[in-house]
Amino acid sequence: MEPTQCSLLLVEDDEVTRDFLADNLTADGFLVATATAPGEALRAIEVRRPDLVLLDLMLDAGSGLTVLDRVRAADGLGSRIDPALPVIVVSARAAEVDRVRGFARGADDYMTKPFSYPELVARVRALLRRSAGRPRRGVVRAGELTLDPATRSVRLGGAPVALSAKEFALLHALAGDPTRVFSKAELLRDVWGYRAIGASRTVDAHACRLRRKLSRGGRRYVLNVRGVGYRLTEVE
Repeated sequence: MEPTQCSLLLVEDDEVTRDFLADNLTADGFLVATATAPGEALRAIEVRRPDLVLLDLMLDAGSGLTVLDRVRAADGLGSRIDPALPVIVVSARAAEVDRVRGFARGADDYMTKPFSYPELVARVRALLRRSAGRPRRGVVRAGELTLDPATRSVRLGGAPVALSAKEFALLHALAGDPTRVFSKAELLRDVWGYRAIGASRTVDAHACRLRRKLSRGGRRYVLNVRGVGYRLTEVE
């Protein structure tokens, strides 16, 4: 992915740092939008759909971790936020515990202030290259099954299938890579926003209902891989 095709959201409330980054990233060919507070950042993510977020943690109006938590807990559907959105934390919090906490909450990379601008740009480009192949929202097809996140509609062999919000979110997560096995921990994190799985049977219960609703026709959907998790369909 070339930088001229990429849009960045810069979440930074220090005016000097914000202007420096915005000016230089724009000069390097990126499309740059800015936000200074968590609420403003989340609205910008929903409306602008950036390719990557540069996120400061210490904001006057709240913590940048709030933004990170909301992104990673999103189902990618009703909230219009992609939970796989690449995020680089750029923060003055340089202690090891802060970096570990940032990665634990879902940061893809972590840079401390003061930073080297050339290194920052290199990391932005590297992360954009790694994330370029991730599934994008849009109509998803697997066999005779189609999902349209924009309208939250599902069809199997041309016939509509009625799903609850979480059933749709689970199906959409599995359809992103139909033959890959998704662990229950992944699904609980990405669909339900849980940080610890415990003894939850939530995934199993929703998968069972979803399997029944998709049972018509010759192809099997929502397959249980014992002891691991679920995949949408068989390897072809």
